[in-house]
Amino acid sequence: MLCRLGARCLRPLPKLQSQARGPLRAVSPTHDSKWIASPMWAVAAVSGVEPGGAGGWYEALAASAPVWGAEEALLCAHAASGLPWWGSIVLTTALLRGAVTLPLAAYQHYILAKVENLQPEIKNIARNLNQEVTVRANQLGWSKRVARLTYLKNMKRLVSELYVRDNCHPFKATVLVWIQLPMWIVMSVALRNFSTGTAHSEAGFSVQEQLATGGILWFSDLTALDSTWILPVSLGITNLLIVEIFALQRIGMSPFQTYVTHFIRAMSLLMIPIAATVPSSIVLYWLCSSVMGLSQNLLLRSPRFRRLCRIPLTKSHSDTPYTDLLTAFYAKFTSRK
Repeated sequence: MLCRLGARCLRPLPKLQSQARGPLRAVSPTHDSKWIASPMWAVAAVSGVEPGGAGGWYEALAASAPVWGAEEALLCAHAASGLPWWGSIVLTTALLRGAVTLPLAAYQHYILAKVENLQPEIKNIARNLNQEVTVRANQLGWSKRVARLTYLKNMKRLVSELYVRDNCHPFKATVLVWIQLPMWIVMSVALRNFSTGTAHSEAGFSVQEQLATGGILWFSDLTALDSTWILPVSLGITNLLIVEIFALQRIGMSPFQTYVTHFIRAMSLLMIPIAATVPSSIVLYWLCSSVMGLSQNLLLRSPRFRRLCRIPLTKSHSDTPYTDLLTAFYAKFTSRK
């Protein structure tokens, strides 16, 4: 489903100006800085490090309506399924992932596929706009800095028009993060409330008693820490697998993407000691959530599932994604020998 840019963006400068909401004009230098904050405060909160002390923002979060709703959802799933608490946590996680994050992940891939298919047209715009700005700069005597800023401003405007035309602005691909992260935090806090007996549900204390005997195997007490570290290490390995699968699909990553990938790898390792300091019920939820995330990641590479979700074909599409993944994995880790 390749998107095509109308001829209006490839015409001479005067026509391009009239259809781009204003003339091409020089701009003054500006500075725009964007910062990305890491949600480590959320991990610290459920780990027992509560900023602000008693009566602080963490207490407000723990007593909030979303956390109360998560507690009720867990109780309903436990009562309806009749499973022990470890099974109820796994079931609730699977239902949330399947009903909420999987559709959002499919939508994310849909948007990113449309954006990828726009790249050849964006390159054509860039080439033609660069030529037109060069001509205008020579005519009006613009400095290189002014010409560059003028090019960037008009390029941003034209690309935005493409995104609006095809309804595929990249920001829409971030909706998964804005839903998944709060859900992860709310569920983690709800389980911590249950595990510490501070739940704001009427069944809070009895649930703590049930969790104390509602585990399985080596984590029979879901209110206690996992002294074997099996759950925390499994969580770290699963998160690293997700990162590596993403990295193997990226060829020629930019320096920024490389730094972000290394940062996420470090965070995946840091989650291991953090997970060892929280009740096993929370670590079990984190592990199930990561396993479901890994499964969804692999599922969304299936050509059949992508067709079912009507995700457009792209240049990077492969009919054998799993074979390609194994080949890339083998090539990456055997080439170091």
